[in-house]
Amino acid sequence: MAVADPRYPIGKFTPPATIELADRKAAISAIAKMPEYLRTALRDLDTIQLNTPYRDGGWSIRQVVHHVADSHGIAFYRVRRALTEDWPVVHGYDERAFAALADSIAPAEWSVELIEAIHARWILVLNSLSDAQWQRGYKHSERGPCTIEEVTLHYAWHARHHLAHITHLRARKGW
Repeated sequence: MAVADPRYPIGKFTPPATIELADRKAAISAIAKMPEYLRTALRDLDTIQLNTPYRDGGWSIRQVVHHVADSHGIAFYRVRRALTEDWPVVHGYDERAFAALADSIAPAEWSVELIEAIHARWILVLNSLSDAQWQRGYKHSERGPCTIEEVTLHYAWHARHHLAHITHLRARKGW
């Protein structure tokens, strides 16, 4: 299965004009299911496969998994800040620099376990939100204001996006 742009195998994130309850529920479900889907996508991969980039110039599968743990941990932290502070300012981080740190060679399983724990707690929080809380948010130093509702949909996409990097590579390689 050829992908037009291997950087975005499911397309770029495009938020809906209006976010409905069904959109929230679908996003929560995607975040909840990500750890299980990730485990399935990683099943039986050896060290060489885990160290294979998902595209030319891209991260290895192992780095993708570590990135998801980093990114989703930061997102959960930002959501918690948005729920406890009045529109806090949050800052971006250098994802490429994170992916090149010494822990990038750590077992992918360590990050899968982090993702499982982060997502379990994140889902608990998201399922507890009132309509007013969904509209709380933060000011991102690079992207501007983001509501919890928008962030949740974005990270549901982010989970599917990186899962597709892995599953499309496996399909191309016949793993």
